[in-house]
Amino acid sequence: MKQFIVLLAVIPMMLFFLAQLTLEAKNSQKIALMTDIVYAAKEEAKQQGGFDRDALREELSLKLGVREEDIIIEAPEAGSVPRIDSDGKRGIIEYRIVVPMEGPDAVARYLGIKDGARRGYEINSASPSEYLGVR
Repeated sequence: MKQFIVLLAVIPMMLFFLAQLTLEAKNSQKIALMTDIVYAAKEEAKQQGGFDRDALREELSLKLGVREEDIIIEAPEAGSVPRIDSDGKRGIIEYRIVVPMEGPDAVARYLGIKDGARRGYEINSASPSEYLGVR
């Protein structure tokens, strides 16, 4: 009987570990997919002198299953960053992209703990422009 009572206490804890592992795997897959999408968009942005923000937002929304309004994209528009600036400096495309992710704690949801914080994954980087100003 003592072992049965211990088993009843241990099984829910083991299920919490399983839920946490599942959440981490799901977030990891989303991060990997987001990284691939942003990398491809960055390579296009280098050629075009900036990002096509609407297309990037739409693709991230479609493939990651998040609302377009929740995605934050801070990047120059296409054609706005030439290879060489007017003052002779190299044109650098700086960008910041944030996509919301599920919270890091899967157990809180099952226990009814409310956490109002919004969490997301951020890619903040820069790349030299290759845009010559001719389309």
